[in-house]
Amino acid sequence: MIKEQIQTQAVDALMVRDGESFAGLHITVDLYGASDLDDIAYIEDVIKECVDTCGANLLHIHLHHFTPTYGVTGVAVLSESHISVHTWPETNFAAFDIFMCGQANPELSVDILKHRFSAKKVVVNNLRRGHLLDQK
Repeated sequence: MIKEQIQTQAVDALMVRDGESFAGLHITVDLYGASDLDDIAYIEDVIKECVDTCGANLLHIHLHHFTPTYGVTGVAVLSESHISVHTWPETNFAAFDIFMCGQANPELSVDILKHRFSAKKVVVNNLRRGHLLDQK
């Protein structure tokens, strides 16, 4: 009984897109010409908005300011995986990693990041992690 519950939970944690099952969707988002990249409270607010909009569950968030440029780095640990951020305010660039599994929709975070940071250019890469799980 317990083994069956664990197997069911493991299957529920997989992501399904276009009929393919895989561990999760990993999206990298590079923001160019972005603003507010040195405002740690603002960045935390944006990350929380992404988590909520994507249907994920926040477990813990830790952000850190660097000097002398006051860039921000950090991670939001989710039940579904994570969102990480690294900013370079001196060049108006930010790099976000969004990795989620299960029923979450990490792709919904892209427009939020673009809009909230007023990015002039956004480069997005999608990777289906564990896409070989169905192969025997």
